[in-house]
Amino acid sequence: MSQLPQSKSEIFWVFTWLALQGFGGVLPVAERELVDKKRWYTREEFLEEWAVAQVLPGPNVVNLAIIFGSRHFGLLGALAAIAGMLVFPMLALIVIAITYLHWGANPAVAGAIKGMGAVAAGLIAGTSLKLASALKKHPLGYLPAIGIALLCFILVALIRIPLVHVLLSLGILSIYLTYRRVKP
Repeated sequence: MSQLPQSKSEIFWVFTWLALQGFGGVLPVAERELVDKKRWYTREEFLEEWAVAQVLPGPNVVNLAIIFGSRHFGLLGALAAIAGMLVFPMLALIVIAITYLHWGANPAVAGAIKGMGAVAAGLIAGTSLKLASALKKHPLGYLPAIGIALLCFILVALIRIPLVHVLLSLGILSIYLTYRRVKP
């Protein structure tokens, strides 16, 4: 069972901490902070809201922050979550950009940036495997859900079909198949 945030300022600081840790990939950090540490979501709730956040325009984690903040404290909660996601990370980005402008040609700095990309990819892969266990409770079933995810990967990464086309077609297919399983 999930817990509830106690105040708008708690939402602000949790989303600030989440955003400051999310260099290169926020999904693993968001899942760890909101599900494991704060227990504001169950794994299933997190997957459902992350799915909604992904289909809305804009950055997924900002969409998730808006959804979460507004659910618990209305417009002010949404604004607190957005401010948490943007204020301090924006300041950090400005400092990093100025630093990179001065020392970006240094081979050590260039190597560090490439290394961060590999770490981010590993975090996303690990979190995806961790969240896959929640698919066992999905109405569609574990194997069909994994099959659709694998098909999405093949179509986008290997065949190079534009992501928007794949998401629209597989999204509609997934909704239809799930609806058929849950309809009375």
